[in-house]
Amino acid sequence: MPRFLSLVRIEENAIDMESADPGFEERMGALFEEINKAGAMVDTAGLRPTSESTRITWSEGKLSYTDGPFTETKEVVGGYAMLQCKDMAEAVEWGKRFLAAHPPQWKVGLEVREVEEMPEG
Repeated sequence: MPRFLSLVRIEENAIDMESADPGFEERMGALFEEINKAGAMVDTAGLRPTSESTRITWSEGKLSYTDGPFTETKEVVGGYAMLQCKDMAEAVEWGKRFLAAHPPQWKVGLEVREVEEMPEG
């Protein structure tokens, strides 16, 4: 079965867990339980803030490093989920349900991409 990587995109400084409604964590826990029971969840996690990260760039034969936070970037990857689904439609459906579980005042995006499996051998 194909795997799909869902990249959670957020405006890092605009989301605050204290602004979440009281049922948010319960809704998210129930959804993750359902995804796990369906056998679709391979792995998921949130990411530490960009203030604790480094970007490494290769350009013109040289490496350069930029320590966070990355103020020039409005949206950042805030987390990910690796899902194993029968097709893109199923992965997108899980993604829609994940986004709908969030508080309405938050702006959260999701990029769903099929993993290109490496040939064996």
